[in-house]
Amino acid sequence: MGITQKRVKELVRLFPRRRILVVGDLMLDRFVYGSVDRISPEAPVPVVKVQQESAMPGGASNVACNIRALGGRAAVAGMIGKDAHGIELRWLLTHTDVDVECAMMFAGANTTVKERIIAERQQVVRVDFERKPTWTRRQTDTFLAMLALELDCADGVILEDYGKGVLSQPVVDLVMQVAARRKIPVGLDPTERNTISFSGITVATPNRKEAFALAGQTDPGQKENPLKDPPLRKVGEILMDKWGLQHLAITLGPHGMYLMSRGRPPRHAPTRAREVFDVSGAGDTVIATCTMALAAGATFMESVKLANIAAGVVIGKIGTASCTPDELLAHMRTPRK
Repeated sequence: MGITQKRVKELVRLFPRRRILVVGDLMLDRFVYGSVDRISPEAPVPVVKVQQESAMPGGASNVACNIRALGGRAAVAGMIGKDAHGIELRWLLTHTDVDVECAMMFAGANTTVKERIIAERQQVVRVDFERKPTWTRRQTDTFLAMLALELDCADGVILEDYGKGVLSQPVVDLVMQVAARRKIPVGLDPTERNTISFSGITVATPNRKEAFALAGQTDPGQKENPLKDPPLRKVGEILMDKWGLQHLAITLGPHGMYLMSRGRPPRHAPTRAREVFDVSGAGDTVIATCTMALAAGATFMESVKLANIAAGVVIGKIGTASCTPDELLAHMRTPRK
């Protein structure tokens, strides 16, 4: 049974009263749009004639922007370099009304930039500019002190791990300690390269590839019916135990989400997408919507159904996108083909 429009409206009305802190790797997403009408004489690659360029917050920054788009209040905690890209990212976040008080800037670090070249509504190539920072003891202590202050103001926390160095064991331990004391939900969007120990997470949202890698299992291939996929269930059980999860939502692209909760059999939430243009940032939308809804008092099933609808909206757009309450409701009203 799906979530009703009436219930969605009830939850959405509560979003502006909730503040979500996103802790993780802050990035800048750049997009170069153009057209292709010939192949390069230098190599068998398309020549993109640039028509437009844009930039927007990416990584953990995009999750915070998703929270703002939904109507919630958002803050970020992470690191950006004292460079032109860092200044641009901080400006973009500030003008999206995201609190950047705990977004540390320091010399010697490079702001992570992911640049996508898009032609004819298709991504041609992505270029990553990144260098994992080495934090000094003083920088780490300063960050933890600032993070503690932010956590005391949060109604929910999202740990957004892209493996760029912000999430460390001390950071995660502090988040979990304060969250347990204050009884607020914690969402985890993990990287498959994760080596950090988690315990007591409210909900984790890895994609299928990440889930199998994190569970140390080989993926034999996706089945049409996720509920008849024994390897997927085994992976889910491993992660539930490994991280002490209350809930797990493994995203499966066009197959929707595979859901597990303690004390309940696995469930499946079919996709709500109608037309797919770009999956960039879809995982960010899922964790943002799910955690936002949990902080507003939604049940786990209500939160993932809402997240599923939001993801369906986002992948129908070009670029790293987000979903507004009006788009949520409009998507629900439009029948699926």
